[in-house]
Amino acid sequence: MEKFQMITTIQQHVLQQQEELFPDARGIFSSLISGISLATKAIQAQVRRAGLGDQLGAVGSTNVQGEEQQKLDVYANQMLLHCLGRRDAVAMLVSEENKEPVTFDRARDTGRYIVVFDPLDGSSNIDVNVPVGTIFSIFRRPEWERDPTKAVLQPGSKQVAAGYVVYGSSTILVYTAGRGVFGFTLDPSVGAFVLAYENMKMPEQGKYYSVNEANVDKFPPAYQEYLARLRNGSLGHEYSSRYVGSLVSDFHRTLLKGGVFLYPPTKTHASGKLRLMYEANPLAFIAEQAGGMATNGIGKITDIQPEAIHQRTPLVIGSRVEMEAFAQCVREVEAPVAAGR
Repeated sequence: MEKFQMITTIQQHVLQQQEELFPDARGIFSSLISGISLATKAIQAQVRRAGLGDQLGAVGSTNVQGEEQQKLDVYANQMLLHCLGRRDAVAMLVSEENKEPVTFDRARDTGRYIVVFDPLDGSSNIDVNVPVGTIFSIFRRPEWERDPTKAVLQPGSKQVAAGYVVYGSSTILVYTAGRGVFGFTLDPSVGAFVLAYENMKMPEQGKYYSVNEANVDKFPPAYQEYLARLRNGSLGHEYSSRYVGSLVSDFHRTLLKGGVFLYPPTKTHASGKLRLMYEANPLAFIAEQAGGMATNGIGKITDIQPEAIHQRTPLVIGSRVEMEAFAQCVREVEAPVAAGR
């Protein structure tokens, strides 16, 4: 007879944490996480069927970013809006695919949260079977703010929780609520996300860096010098390059293996290309909780006061050793330039 093995689902985990840390909680937050779990299970089912039906390819329209929408982009967005919109805990939803926040007329004692998300990060890679994912960030609804846009524009340091789901060889949900990082693998046999990684920690130093080196000539001098130092062994060993081109996949590897991921500003995109609110902020929160760091090249990502929902930012995120080396490199390269002005 096969030995019985205890499992902990994500819903059980959230409820346990609530009971230990917030005994007076009424299960509102766990209901929210349950909605995210349900939506992402439906999305992974569609991703796995891509190619069997009519899910692949573009729909012939662009989103608010001016990017061509894929069919699975639209499906993932609609599924998250549907599953989360039915939760009383949700006051507002903000998506990469929608220009304005989606609001719900809910009482403030129940509609406490704002959820910001990228429904399907890396969706342009689906046609070639590269892992993609969903990224989400959760904020408390400001008590007195009536303007939806102003209510959303909170720095990453105000996040209540953040997470992502990778739809790869297995489907993994990683999240933090500010007290450690936990990973859950979707077990098809029980239809639930089951705890697989407890109190995840990013290694202090890794062996890999991740960046689109095709654009290296367009990077600022400090970034070019930093990459040269990674390659020549200045940090104790020579680094290998690993770049998937799907943010959640590249970050997930960095979280598990250590190292650094870079999406620098370029001559054509001086403000960077990644979105602050629903890409950089949630991953920065997770990195910090796991012992890593994240910066826009000037300061902490989570300290940035956003000015627009779809604001873009450069992003450098990774292990402590690599991040401290990056900060030192920026100081050494930019200080002589500033002095010569």
